[in-house]
Amino acid sequence: MKLLPILFTASLFMACNSDKKKDRSTLNFEEITISDTQEQKTTTPSFTRGKEVYSDFCMTCHLPNGKGIPGNFPPLAGSDWIKDKRAESLKAIKNGLSGPIVVNGEPYNNVMTAQGLSDQEVADVMNFISNSWGNSVKKEVTEEDVKAISK
Repeated sequence: MKLLPILFTASLFMACNSDKKKDRSTLNFEEITISDTQEQKTTTPSFTRGKEVYSDFCMTCHLPNGKGIPGNFPPLAGSDWIKDKRAESLKAIKNGLSGPIVVNGEPYNNVMTAQGLSDQEVADVMNFISNSWGNSVKKEVTEEDVKAISK
């Protein structure tokens, strides 16, 4: 008889923990929100794949909201670097980046290691970043565009 309350408590504890794990596993991906007012571009297959790549590889430093960490990791949200330096942005995503840069008037001097992404993944994540958090770039990046980037 004493075993029944223990089993009940254990099953309740496990059920609560499994819900927490489920919430945590989907939280990061769902936190990447896009404005409803953005153009149709946010529903392209490349954008959708790029959202997943961002969640897996970029979110740790640049955060779910794309705002980065001031002084350490530059923002991607409303980024003049993404808008005005597309070739440099693609090169950084593909090959990594080190040394000083200026984003939205703020200096950054850190290292972004190459993530080992395929050319398609680089294009996809660039399409996601370029059309999220206030960024809006009409011309979609292709795998061929990324292949043309040299080290």
